[in-house]
Amino acid sequence: MIAIDKTLLSEELFDVHFACDLSACKGICCVEGESGAPLEEDELQILEDIYPQVEPFMREEGKQAINELGFFEVDVDGDYVTPLVNGAECAYVTFTDDGIALCAIEQAYRAGKVSWQKPISCHLYPIRIKALKDFDAINYHKWHICEPACACGAKIQIPVYRFCKDSLVRKYGQAWYDTLDEAYRLWKADGN
Repeated sequence: MIAIDKTLLSEELFDVHFACDLSACKGICCVEGESGAPLEEDELQILEDIYPQVEPFMREEGKQAINELGFFEVDVDGDYVTPLVNGAECAYVTFTDDGIALCAIEQAYRAGKVSWQKPISCHLYPIRIKALKDFDAINYHKWHICEPACACGAKIQIPVYRFCKDSLVRKYGQAWYDTLDEAYRLWKADGN
């Protein structure tokens, strides 16, 4: 484990190579799973506030799910999550003509309609953060559907934490990330 400020990171963030390959997986992480994308409490109001700008980018099924379920739900573990369409894909997901799942929130962001990119859990994936009493536990989430991403990451030799640089900087700041990058260099120098 690597400790930086009030975070404790799994060495898998250094060990595992990862780079999303949407042509192979088609964004299936937005479709499969037991519940919607995890949400932080401060994101709940953001989802409600930006909905009018995001709605034009959404599918009718997603709009209907939000009309019926709300902007978020509470899952069986008591965590806030995005609502699902018929227990499957995230209500905020859209699909390209060739079946690749995209995020309507991120599409609105890229179009300049909103200033919030998407839930941080989605931006960080495959990294998952568990907020504990005194620190955040930061781990790599291994899921069989991401095998193409692991193969792609291995080809280009990019560790998980570097693939997730933008989202980690968004969450913890550039200085924290620079410390993480230095920790990786020291870890590699130790023969890992």
